[in-house]
Amino acid sequence: MLQLLLFILLIGLFIFGMTILRTGLFNLSGSSIHKVLTILTYTPWKGMLTAIILTAVLQSSSALMIMTIGLVSARLLTFPQSIGIILGTNIGTTFTTELITFNIESLLIPFALIGAFAALFPQKAVKSAGFAFLGISAVFAAMRGFESLAISLKENSYVTDILLTLDDHHLYSIFAGIVLTAVIQSSTAATGIVMGFMSAGLMDSDTGIAIMLGSNIGTCADAYLASIGAGRAAKLTAFAHIWLNCVGVALFYPFISMLASAGEVLSSSLDTQLAHISVLFNVITSLLLLPFAHQFASFIEKLHGGKPVN
Repeated sequence: MLQLLLFILLIGLFIFGMTILRTGLFNLSGSSIHKVLTILTYTPWKGMLTAIILTAVLQSSSALMIMTIGLVSARLLTFPQSIGIILGTNIGTTFTTELITFNIESLLIPFALIGAFAALFPQKAVKSAGFAFLGISAVFAAMRGFESLAISLKENSYVTDILLTLDDHHLYSIFAGIVLTAVIQSSTAATGIVMGFMSAGLMDSDTGIAIMLGSNIGTCADAYLASIGAGRAAKLTAFAHIWLNCVGVALFYPFISMLASAGEVLSSSLDTQLAHISVLFNVITSLLLLPFAHQFASFIEKLHGGKPVN
């Protein structure tokens, strides 16, 4: 029971850290994000590059997707324009996954102190920078907590039985990734939990990769919820996001073991392997679809009925 409570608290700390980090970075960028989205997304490749940068700045693919759906609903963006943004958010979100693999334990307390001090300043820029430092310290503290918790969970037979079941069934692992991400509303947090378990030797690479693939589908829940009650074009944007990730996972599913082998070549650290594989999955999926962005938009329009949306 104590371990479950600690697990929930660590998830809360991670999400809290991501939220204030995102708030600080968003405040530093100001309202320019909306303007950039409406100006630099006229072609799929421009939309993708723009979304990669903005997702890295916001530290959240879900935040940018929700913003995009709002702009599509307000007719400031068209549905076809959103395709490039979707492709870019999938790549941009891997920046955070790579970030949390860095070892900055010695800097956590200094970052927290600097952040707390800066957050007291009335100037918006200084306060926002303080939020960013606080967020970083909270995220990395949660990551170390996941690793320590995973080590103690090795003695828990119930948890071990569940993980052994996932080890034998990649499909179950993907489903677990979908559910976990949909519940905690963060694919980065879900991947961070998996990284902690892998680093502690409680989960093998194949299972971690399968859960990471599932988390890419689970993260679509935010965008879909944001599209409820919005116009048809906004709903199509959410559906496109879901279809992209589902098709990408289906394509990579048969090659999970090969991805695990590729990860061993890329890094000796299990958590870094997962981060690199996440980059490979999202970059390859987005680049494969990029030349067919307009056809993909037409497919989504026909699949979900009605006349083409301009």
